[in-house]
Amino acid sequence: MPEAHAPIKPDPLKELFKNPKPIIAMIHLPPLPGAPRYRGQPVEDIIEYALRDAELLKSGDVDGLQVENIGDIPYLKPDDIGHETTAILAVVAREVRKTTGMPVGICCLANGVIQAMAAALASGARWVRAAEWANAYIADEGFVEAIAHKALRYRNHLRAEHIKVFADVQVKHGSHFIISDRPFEEQVLDVEFFDADAIIVSGTRTGAATPAEKVIAAKKATLLPVLVGSGLTPENAPQLLKHADGAIVGSYLRKDGKFWNPIDINRVKQLMTIVKQLR
Repeated sequence: MPEAHAPIKPDPLKELFKNPKPIIAMIHLPPLPGAPRYRGQPVEDIIEYALRDAELLKSGDVDGLQVENIGDIPYLKPDDIGHETTAILAVVAREVRKTTGMPVGICCLANGVIQAMAAALASGARWVRAAEWANAYIADEGFVEAIAHKALRYRNHLRAEHIKVFADVQVKHGSHFIISDRPFEEQVLDVEFFDADAIIVSGTRTGAATPAEKVIAAKKATLLPVLVGSGLTPENAPQLLKHADGAIVGSYLRKDGKFWNPIDINRVKQLMTIVKQLR
């Protein structure tokens, strides 16, 4: 039988970020070539769009940036994601990293962890976000299986162990009923046992607040750092960051809190002012 916990590993948040309780801000990309909502925007324009966001977020003192193909609605299952998506994520992430000098990660929707790893290797990004690392769930895309067994072998094949995995437990935008016979804490342990580097817990949808009790339960269940994956605001940051080790923030940092709107630098500064007081 396996031990209750996987072997202790170095804290990736301390390795990647200079501040405790880091805030990772999202670079939400417009629709990429191949996506239904793509209307022929040149790749150079997509890069410039990302760089404008990146510079604003850097000026607001966030700790890291995560590039994501959020505009590719509706999302594909991992095996159906095209090479063009991987290539553009790599190009954008590299330009963002070189321009800002900040730690950068990649999230390829939906659950395109292998594609994200390839893009991370090419771009110098340091982590990927995995929606379903262990177990399985019913997503908007249909039945989505765990990717850890494939992604870890792929990472080893690339000799890219420096690319960390931040993995969701009961990720947003999905039903987890098919594994509801297993307590949340056991699902957290599964993700830890399958060699993730950090745990992410979220609300039910993009921008939805993460329940504090979910963060607390995850912290009790794992030795890994726990990140808030959605819905962090200046109002709930004191409660959530009291327990969480950091957060990934997207919607709140944009005008009116909508993920498709431009970055609102006043919102960025407002959130970071509260976060700095909590550190």
